[in-house]
Amino acid sequence: MAIGILAEVTGSLGSIGYGLAAIGPGIGVGIIFGQGVQAIARQPEAYGLIRQNMLLGFVLTEALALIGLVAPFMFGQ
Repeated sequence: MAIGILAEVTGSLGSIGYGLAAIGPGIGVGIIFGQGVQAIARQPEAYGLIRQNMLLGFVLTEALALIGLVAPFMFGQ
């Protein structure tokens, strides 16, 4: 007869959730700045517009990370 073993997880699961939630924005920020540098290298005269769009994309992507940081505190037990 098989005996089931119940594993107990202690500590804050919110920190694990935030760690997983930070992966997506981290990848997004890397893509934004990588592509932005390539675009500036190809068209240096459009530096201002490219930089503006890069920063806007960065801010919107980082908002996801902040939501992931706040959500465990709001919806936690």
